[in-house]
Amino acid sequence: MLTVYLFVSVDSWASRSERAMQWLELTAALFLVILFAIGVFDLGLSLYQLVLSGNFTDPISVIGLIDTVLILLIIVEVFETVVASSRQEPVVRIVINAALIAVARKIISFRPGEYQTVENAFISSASLTILLLSLIIAFSAVRRTNLESLLPGQSETESD
Repeated sequence: MLTVYLFVSVDSWASRSERAMQWLELTAALFLVILFAIGVFDLGLSLYQLVLSGNFTDPISVIGLIDTVLILLIIVEVFETVVASSRQEPVVRIVINAALIAVARKIISFRPGEYQTVENAFISSASLTILLLSLIIAFSAVRRTNLESLLPGQSETESD
């Protein structure tokens, strides 16, 4: 009888901890929504300041705006990962999307002059290239797997 009591107690504890984890995941998702809203406001403010200052055509300023947009897209992907995880849905494709955006952000903002040596810049650029190619291959494999698993007559948007 004692064993049954402990088993029920463990199940009860596990159920409560799973609910607590779901609430924590939803809290994290809400935090990401707030962070995204702040980021969009900051992007608008930065764009407004660039237009007023006349620096809108400055390549460094434009790259800064693109960098901010890519950070916002990463926040969206992380949000989608948290929500999908909370719903116990697959997150591999979402994580690969976020990683692709993060690597693209690094490539766009890459400045060889910021490295101490040419060799360091080369190693960094080669690493980013390998990482990007690996992510593209992973993305293609996941996408191909998703397309092959579609039922006849089912559209691609229904599987996403």
